[in-house]
Amino acid sequence: MTSTVQGDWLSRLVQVQPHERPALLWAFVYFFCLLCSYYIIRPIRDTLGISAGIENLQVLYLMTIAAMLLLVPLFGWLTSRWPRRLFLPFVYLFFISNLLLFYVAFETLGDHRLLAQGFYLWVNVFNLFVVSVFWSYMTDVFDDEQAKRLFGFIAAGGSAGAIAGPLITSSLIEVLGQQQLFLVSAGFLGVAIACISKVRAADQAMETDRPAFESGSNSVADKEATLGGGVWAGIALVLRSPYLLGIAVLMLCYSVISTFLYFQQVGIIAASFSDDASRTVMFARVDLAVNVLTIFCQLFLTGRLIKTLGLGMTLAIIPVVLVFGLLMLGFATSLGIPLLAVIIGLQIVRRAGYYAIINPAREALYVVLSREEKYKAKNFIDTSVYRGGDALAAGLSGLLRSAGIGVAQVALLTVPIAALWLAVSLWLGKRHDQAAQSGLS
Repeated sequence: MTSTVQGDWLSRLVQVQPHERPALLWAFVYFFCLLCSYYIIRPIRDTLGISAGIENLQVLYLMTIAAMLLLVPLFGWLTSRWPRRLFLPFVYLFFISNLLLFYVAFETLGDHRLLAQGFYLWVNVFNLFVVSVFWSYMTDVFDDEQAKRLFGFIAAGGSAGAIAGPLITSSLIEVLGQQQLFLVSAGFLGVAIACISKVRAADQAMETDRPAFESGSNSVADKEATLGGGVWAGIALVLRSPYLLGIAVLMLCYSVISTFLYFQQVGIIAASFSDDASRTVMFARVDLAVNVLTIFCQLFLTGRLIKTLGLGMTLAIIPVVLVFGLLMLGFATSLGIPLLAVIIGLQIVRRAGYYAIINPAREALYVVLSREEKYKAKNFIDTSVYRGGDALAAGLSGLLRSAGIGVAQVALLTVPIAALWLAVSLWLGKRHDQAAQSGLS
């Protein structure tokens, strides 16, 4: 009876086969814990970034890309020599130890300026690495057909965690203080590690129970094998593949636009609120609004959009919306619309659209690739290329601000980047369909 009830409510939300349910639900919980951990500390990061000086943010972004380039070969070394059952937990244990060190440091030194900058830098590295590793694992567990059906629901688990995180922060920061929230964040990461073994067991059962006509070419034993290759293989794979380069360009466009808008948001919120607590609450409320909208779309729209429109058209939805949103931001002052309302609204739509629509579709692009491409090339794109776009946009933001170019002009200059994102999305959709049909990466 219990399994029947479970199947009924789950089948109403997502097209899932009986043998897929355990893997799907554990992946949902895994991603919930992961993003809950991140979103607990994200508002603290933003507040400390303001405290450390808005003028220093572009420098911190440049330092982030340097840190990413140092970690990419380390990740390549791990994946070349350790099976995934070892290197996946190690990544999360590493970041748990970092959180504990920050807890001790803030308890000892207080909100020291350099410590605040270090934490801001660390969070920028942390969130990309842990999420990239998660989705690499998902593209290794599920095949292309499953990804189109199930990735939206799995992403909803992350969105549920991203809703819980800001609620925990906004509710408990006055009671516990920011340092104790580091420990709460580390606790959720610990639960995520436990979920890895559950997904692995469910993957084994799914492979055993999968109908013969649906069996994939990779057994669980193959998936657990070390990847081999060099520590810099991820970069080489991207440079040799037009398809991976296309994904890198898509990521770069998103990153540049996001950073431009983030700097405008931080500046406007800093001018609108005078104390750190109010700013933290504002950032947490924006995160909450983003994630409520995101989870609604993931549960009820994402899978249907991908099934109806295909990956290319689905990937193109948000850049189309951004073109119009950036034009509105560019002309907001002349139209008499408050900049704060426009930038917050655009940020909510952009971020919700990315997490709910773009990200599940983009992750599905990797399913047709080899395991080495799924882990090494994907990690390079999701971390170094992403933060490279951040660093580029941060540097340009500083130059534009020095030249006296304001929010409206920056918004209009960003429109062509959104148009490029749109064109690449459509091209990637066609290439994915060709690869899926031929069975070749």
